[in-house]
Amino acid sequence: MTTARSEVPARARLLRFDGAEQVLHWVNASLFGVLMATAAVLYIGPLSALVGRRELVRYAHVVSGLALPFPLLAARLGPWRRAFVADVRALARFDDDDRRWLRSLGRAKGVRMGKFHPGQKLNAAFTLGAIVVMLATGSIMHWFRFFPVEWRTGATFVHDWLAITIAVVIAGHIKMALSDADARRGMSQGWVPTIWARRHRPKWYEEMTGKSAQPGAGGPPTPSG
Repeated sequence: MTTARSEVPARARLLRFDGAEQVLHWVNASLFGVLMATAAVLYIGPLSALVGRRELVRYAHVVSGLALPFPLLAARLGPWRRAFVADVRALARFDDDDRRWLRSLGRAKGVRMGKFHPGQKLNAAFTLGAIVVMLATGSIMHWFRFFPVEWRTGATFVHDWLAITIAVVIAGHIKMALSDADARRGMSQGWVPTIWARRHRPKWYEEMTGKSAQPGAGGPPTPSG
């Protein structure tokens, strides 16, 4: 009888994200969820009529937007920051395999991934930039009396179109997460099966275990050039 995926023994697991990183992910996901939901109510007439209480919805939208930087700051500055800082460095670094994958639009063969897929790195950069831009434009829209009309018009345009782009990116992120239960478990439970890491993230597998990810190899990886 085969072992169910949810019953993978501890010795066959690799820790992917610690508790602080999981909390950060789900708090951010919740904030973005509230922002998307409240934005839909504010901008889609039938939804606005159905929900009502527009001022309360607007207040929830503003508070959620202003709260976005704080989970990131807590993860970066808190005593639990070690794993988060290491992952930020990994997300900011594109190696030759990543660049080859991006140039081929994902069609390149034999690409060896580290802890994060190139798409995840781009998504992280986009999310961070989106938070900064949405916070700035949203502040101009909320405290509009302090800014000239041109700023308010431009901020509204950028805010609305970037919100649509964010919704599309989030939908793609959710679709990718739903297609890979093992990768999803990495964020929901903190660990992934070792066999998944060896197959899909060979560089990270070698870094974590000191073993080669090549099929049939069991010893430490041979140093390259």
